[in-house]
Amino acid sequence: MVYLPIPLQKRLPPWVQTYPEAFAAGLCAGLTVMGWLALQVHWLGVGIWVLFAAYVIGGYASAREGLTTLWHERELDVDLLMIVAALGAAVLGLWQQDYHLLVDGAVLILIFAVSGALEDIAMHRTERNIRSLMRLTPDTARMLVQGQEKTVATADLRVGDRILIKPGDLIPTDGLVAEGDSTVNQATITGESIPVEKTVGDEVYAGTINGSGVLLVDLHKPPESSLIQRVIQLVEQAKTSQPPSQKFLERFERGYARVIVSMGLLLAILPPLLLDWPWDRTIYQALFFLVVASPCALMASIMPALLSGIARGARQGILFKDGGQLETIGRVQAIAFDKTGTLTTGVLSVSDFIPAAAVSSEHLLQIAASLETYSEHPIAQAVVTAAHQRQIPLHPATMVQASVGQGIDGELDGLPVRVGKLAYVTAGLTTPTDPTLLQTSQRLEAVGKTVIWVRHGQQILGLLAVADQVRPQAAQLLHALRQWGIAATVMLTGDHQATAQTVAEEIGVTQVYADLLPEDKVAVVQRLQQQYSTVAMVGDGINDAPALAQASVGIAMGGAGSDVALETADIVLMGDRLEKLEQAIVIGQRSQRIIRQNITLALVSIGLLLTANFLGELTLPAGVLGHEGSTLLVTLNGLRMLRV
Repeated sequence: MVYLPIPLQKRLPPWVQTYPEAFAAGLCAGLTVMGWLALQVHWLGVGIWVLFAAYVIGGYASAREGLTTLWHERELDVDLLMIVAALGAAVLGLWQQDYHLLVDGAVLILIFAVSGALEDIAMHRTERNIRSLMRLTPDTARMLVQGQEKTVATADLRVGDRILIKPGDLIPTDGLVAEGDSTVNQATITGESIPVEKTVGDEVYAGTINGSGVLLVDLHKPPESSLIQRVIQLVEQAKTSQPPSQKFLERFERGYARVIVSMGLLLAILPPLLLDWPWDRTIYQALFFLVVASPCALMASIMPALLSGIARGARQGILFKDGGQLETIGRVQAIAFDKTGTLTTGVLSVSDFIPAAAVSSEHLLQIAASLETYSEHPIAQAVVTAAHQRQIPLHPATMVQASVGQGIDGELDGLPVRVGKLAYVTAGLTTPTDPTLLQTSQRLEAVGKTVIWVRHGQQILGLLAVADQVRPQAAQLLHALRQWGIAATVMLTGDHQATAQTVAEEIGVTQVYADLLPEDKVAVVQRLQQQYSTVAMVGDGINDAPALAQASVGIAMGGAGSDVALETADIVLMGDRLEKLEQAIVIGQRSQRIIRQNITLALVSIGLLLTANFLGELTLPAGVLGHEGSTLLVTLNGLRMLRV
C-alpha cells in the first residue's frame, strides 16, 4: 500500500496488506455513504471533507495508473478520464453549490476502485497458483555419495547424481531408474488411473509418488528442467498472456478517453473564441459534458450481471472465480475434457467377472479378495471392495507375498493361491489354459481394461477385469452440450489409445487425444483455440493445470480435483458434479445476452444525454438524473441474473 506510511502498513491486518486495493475500495464505499448521509442532514462541511477523503482513497490507484500511462506511453485511458470526470463533478458541485454532485463523482470513483480491487485479487490468485505447484516437489532429496545416503537440497542436484527413492516417497526430480523395481502413482502428472510399473531404464517424474519398491534414480536433466517445472512455466505463461478481446477492450477504452477529453477541452475553449460565449457558461457545459459522458452506465453494464451470475452459480454448486470468465463461458464453442477423474470417476472397480467352467462368480471373487485384502495396490482394493459390496465372506490367507508388477501369492485353505498377470499365475501349471478364457482376456485388454487371473492350487478359477468407470451422467451431459451450441467435445488423456477410445465411444465425444503429457494437452488446446476461438478445458489433476490455464476458461472438478487444478481453474464444479457444467454454460450465455442489452442501453443513454447537452435542452438536475438513471437501469437489468 504505497499511499500509506510503512509503520501504518505493518499495523494493518495481513489481508489488508495482501489486497490493498480491495481495502481502499471498501473505505471509499464507506466514506461515500457517510458523506451522502452528512449532506442529507445538511452537515455540509463534514460531508464535503468526508467525500474528499473518498476521492483521495478510492481514486489514488486509478489516478496513479492513468498518469503513469499518460507520462510513459503518451496515452489517455479510462482511469484518467474517470478522475477528470469525477473532479469535474466536484467542481460543478462546489461552483453551483449543488453538493450532491460530489456524491456522483465519488460513486464514479468507487466503481473504478472496485474494478481495480478485483484485478488485484486475481493477480494474487495467480501467484498462489504458482506457489501451489512449487509445493509438489520436496525441498530435499536423498543423494548417494560413494554408497552413503546424504540429504541435499533438490535445487543443488546435478545431472549424473544418483538419488534414493524409498517406498512412499514423493519423487523430487525427473530421472532414469538405475536399480530396483516399483510401481509409481503418476496420475498427478500423466493422468493415468493405474500406478505404472517402473524398472531399470524407465523415467520417473518429479511430483509423483513411489509405491512399495526401492528405486535408485540417475538424473539425466537438471531439476529446473523437470516436467513439473515445465508445468509451472506453462501456467505462468498462459495466465499472464492477454487474449485478443482484452487487448481490444484496452484500445477501445483509451480511444474513448481521448475523444471525450479532447471534446471537453474544445467545448471549454472554442465557443468563447469563435462564438463569443461567456467563459463561465462554456466551462460549465464542458465539465457537465465530462459528467454525462463518463462511462458509469457502461461500467455498470457488466459487473452487476456477472456478480449476479456468480451468486446464482454459487447457489447451484458452481464457483465462478473470475467474473470475466462467466462471460467467456457463454461464448465457448469447444470443450476439452480430461478423462480420469472428470469423464470417469477416477476410482477403479471390477467391471467383469469371468469364471472358468464349473466355478461360480462368487467363489472366484472370494478367493481373489481373500488374498488381495493383504495388498494396498489400487487393483487389489477394487477387488476387495467388490467382495464387500456383494457381502462375500473372506478367508484368512498365510504366506502372502507380493511380486512387484506381477501379482500376489499365498496360501488359502492349505492350497497355494496366485492372483495377477497371466504369465505369473500360470507359471508351473501342467494343464493348458482354457482358450475361451484367453480370448476373453484379449478382448477385455483390447478395450483398455486391466485383467487379473486367479489360481487356486492347480486350477485356474477365472479372471477379473478392472477399469475406471465412466460417470453415469457423462453421456447425457455431452448430448445436452451439443443442444446448447457446443460444436466440439474433445477428450484429452494420458491413458493409452485403446482405453481412451472405449470411453469415447461409450459417452460420445467427437475427438480423442491419448498418451498425452501436460505439455501435449496445452498444444491440443492451442490448436482447438485456432479452430474454435473460445475453448473450455475441464480437468481435475495437476497434469491438467497447464491446459486449464491455457484454455479460454478452465473448469475444475471440486470433489476429486487437486489443489493446483482448483487454484488454476476459473470455474469449479463443487461436489464433483459434472452435470453442473451445463448449468454453468446456461448462466454464461444468459449473462452475455444481458450484458449486450446493458451496453446497448448505456450507449443509447450516453448518446441522448450528449445530444441534449449540445442542444442546450438539458438542465443540470435532468442530466444527473439521466446519467444516474441509466446506471440504475443497467444495474437492475444485470440483477435479473439472480432469477435465471
